[in-house]
Amino acid sequence: METARKLSAHLILTPQGWLQDGILSFDAEGRLLRIERTDRIDAQQNVEFYNGALVPGFVNAHCHLELSYLKGRIARGGGLAAFADAIASERGKTSPEERAAAAAYWDCRMFRDGVTAVGDICNGTSTFPLKRKSPVHYHNFVECFGLRAQDFTPMRTVLRECTGSGLEGSLTPHSTYSLQDAPFRAVAAESHRLSVHFMESRSEAELYRARGPLHERNLRERVTIDFAGYGSPARRILDSVPPDRPLLLVHGTFASQQEIESLAERFGDRLSWVLCPRSNDYIEGARPPVETLRRAGVRIALGTDSLSSNETLSIVEELKMLRSVPLDEALRWATLGGAEALGIDSWAGSFVPGKRPGAVLLGGIDFRTTTLRDDAFSRRIL
Repeated sequence: METARKLSAHLILTPQGWLQDGILSFDAEGRLLRIERTDRIDAQQNVEFYNGALVPGFVNAHCHLELSYLKGRIARGGGLAAFADAIASERGKTSPEERAAAAAYWDCRMFRDGVTAVGDICNGTSTFPLKRKSPVHYHNFVECFGLRAQDFTPMRTVLRECTGSGLEGSLTPHSTYSLQDAPFRAVAAESHRLSVHFMESRSEAELYRARGPLHERNLRERVTIDFAGYGSPARRILDSVPPDRPLLLVHGTFASQQEIESLAERFGDRLSWVLCPRSNDYIEGARPPVETLRRAGVRIALGTDSLSSNETLSIVEELKMLRSVPLDEALRWATLGGAEALGIDSWAGSFVPGKRPGAVLLGGIDFRTTTLRDDAFSRRIL
């Protein structure tokens, strides 16, 4: 097969670690043909050399593209219950045209910045026409929520429209605090891949003990819950989700070591923890339990969450929040970890011959320490 492009940089992220003086050869369809090392890059013919590192296309494993119109509208630091109330208040203040334009802009921006695939939360069909034309691969998690809701036929209709138009998707519960017991179990049982907001706030665990902001919010709205008997969000997941389901637990900000270990034991390599550190900082002023997750040896992926709790949909900006983690490890979370979480690692997530992962220039690296500088950026090359 004929080589269409040869790319090189100071560093190349391979499954074995950083490669210096390497060359990536791709065919015309973007399939990686081979990885080579040479002592004389300057003597090679037809090689594009880039000042920085070449990494596979990023996977944004948790996003809400629909909410791109909310950029700058939700106050920082109010906590999860206030955040949810603010989104509900703002939803009706923007026209469908403005929402579509915001989603289209950020779809293009993510692709330009090197995002190859997205795990995207959907509450309706509005982004499907855009996604059908996008070069970004989307897995659409059609979300079910509402403590007064029992019939999710409308969301099943959304999912049918999604898959019927050639897009990838699955039904998912929103969280362990926003669905009553029977619908949570039903959705978990019928879906083939789940993405659940999990332990984003202390108030999630407090709810099961009849206290905290989420409990007080339910009291104001005169809503009772029928799942407090599980005792904790983690126990509800353990008891309600079939162990053979691929499961993305998003945020995990306040998950304990014991909970992380118990979930890992039950779900094994079907479980992925999706970290969105900038969103956690925006809503709760908190950070995810990175070192606990690392010690547990679990799969980690990265997401941006939505522009209601973030300034951009930039994976590089998320990586800057994780400078305590070796850069090559954090980049694997942003690439292969996300690809495995979405079940697309056969073609995405790593520089392995035969895959079509894309190629992204990561600039602004301090090569003495192999860390990101404040001016680090990403740009799609292939």
